[in-house]
Amino acid sequence: MAIKDAEKAPPPQPPRIHRFRERIRRNRLLNTAWRLGVLLVGSTVLLAGLIMMVTPGPGILGIILGLAILATEFTWAQRALHRARAAADRAKDKALDPRKRRRNLILGTLATALGIAAAVAYLVIYGFVVPWQIDDLTFWT
Repeated sequence: MAIKDAEKAPPPQPPRIHRFRERIRRNRLLNTAWRLGVLLVGSTVLLAGLIMMVTPGPGILGIILGLAILATEFTWAQRALHRARAAADRAKDKALDPRKRRRNLILGTLATALGIAAAVAYLVIYGFVVPWQIDDLTFWT
């Protein structure tokens, strides 16, 4: 009896986004426009990520997000995204290696101590002067 019920059940519907994308793929002009839009948006996000690598901002996140957008339509972007993920996994494993982690912790501590020593030396040599302190108030009168 359970077999007959399973045979009568309708096949599950694909998600709404898949049906939408299939409709677009059937129309050549819409498909080209869609792919062009994905290329434009993905390239913009990817370029922003590359710019953020040298300016303040989450550059790596922008690059990965741009590649993920492009990978929805382009095979070359899927391959690049898989390579980027593999490189990120290798970097994570390398960073979490206990020997490297201990070395990085020691180097970070030494760099911090050196920075503090330089700041203290600067203050001892030149003194602590607040730049916004006003000694002469004659211009107020």
